[in-house]
Amino acid sequence: MKRVFWLTAGVAIGVVAVRKVSAMKSAVGPEGLNRAVAQLTDGVAGFADALRQGMNEREADLRSALGIDADPRS
Repeated sequence: MKRVFWLTAGVAIGVVAVRKVSAMKSAVGPEGLNRAVAQLTDGVAGFADALRQGMNEREADLRSALGIDADPRS
């Protein structure tokens, strides 16, 4: 009975190890690298958009405070 238990435990540990190694290999491979780069560029683009929006809001506040209504970019 002990041998069956240890055999089953060994098989279960082996299956878990193979799944973990497969997941790590796919994360490190070209597909995983592509996903990481895509996530990074999406984050940078989102940050840049938020920064531009904040700059435009601040410029509008400053123009309003200084009484400048004409936008030179228009």
